[in-house]
Amino acid sequence: MTGRRNRPLFFFYLLVCYVLLQFGWWTYLLVRNNREKATLQRELVLLQKTQDMQVAELSIKNQERKQWMMIAGEGAVFLMLLVIGIVQTRNSFRREAELAERQKNFLLSVTHELKSPLASARLQHETLMRHTLSREKQIEILHDATEDIDRLHSLVDNILLAARIDNSTHLVHPERQNISQTISELAEKARTTTLRAHHFSVQLIPEIFVSFDAIALHSIVMNLLENAAKYTPAASRVDLTLQKNTNQQLVLAVADCGLGIAPEERGRVFEKFYRIGSEETRSTKGTGLGLFIVRHLVEIHHWEINVLGNTGGGTRFEIYIPLTQQKND
Repeated sequence: MTGRRNRPLFFFYLLVCYVLLQFGWWTYLLVRNNREKATLQRELVLLQKTQDMQVAELSIKNQERKQWMMIAGEGAVFLMLLVIGIVQTRNSFRREAELAERQKNFLLSVTHELKSPLASARLQHETLMRHTLSREKQIEILHDATEDIDRLHSLVDNILLAARIDNSTHLVHPERQNISQTISELAEKARTTTLRAHHFSVQLIPEIFVSFDAIALHSIVMNLLENAAKYTPAASRVDLTLQKNTNQQLVLAVADCGLGIAPEERGRVFEKFYRIGSEETRSTKGTGLGLFIVRHLVEIHHWEINVLGNTGGGTRFEIYIPLTQQKND
């Protein structure tokens, strides 16, 4: 697969080598022709003996110098355009190859993400049908099945939302609401589902009112918490905070104690389908859409998002919300 994927790039480099060789040959011919022309002019002057030799030699040298300047100037411009074209084409090849790889990873991951909860829900359904269970056991199985359905629902929502973002058809409808209460409700939901295996800490400034789209904020918070849960070992700490900073901003932050993200990867984690590592060897769930959606929803609110290293290890996502949008009751 790797050889097949690199074949177009191989032919591209082969073509580049051919063009550069032709450029070198063209330069050599022009230089040789310029020298031959100057030599012929000198021989012609010697044969005719109709003018002063010093004046003739000076004229020939001036013409030769002009020819050299023309060759050098045109060659430099051509070479510059050629190098720019080669670099741009090579970068296009690499971007297409990376996108193809990410799309392949997305198909692999989404297939797994769809099959796992479907298989689990089917098994739970068959268990209820084939066995006589106590009421408590039935409720436990139904609760697990509901979680699988919620997981499928969240996955489908992310895929549809990413499609609307690509088509520029996604709109938000901000309204002035209590962001503290909304985040608190989302945190309680995550505590019993996504983060039930983690030590989940929540610290929120109460009664803060800003303008936001409730559905969009739900997607932002839940995607960040799900991302923290995926990359943080069970029983580790995950923190959700809403605080004020010294720049007249609210800071909504999600911090985990996982392996963290290398500085060179932090700018890319918001790209569509981008996930660190290879899909064949990756053990964490996901489709590479969550952070892409988060960044879009943050930007469409005219907020800002940043990813940092967490103190003591892990990753910290911070969303900056201008306090000019604030209005306390």
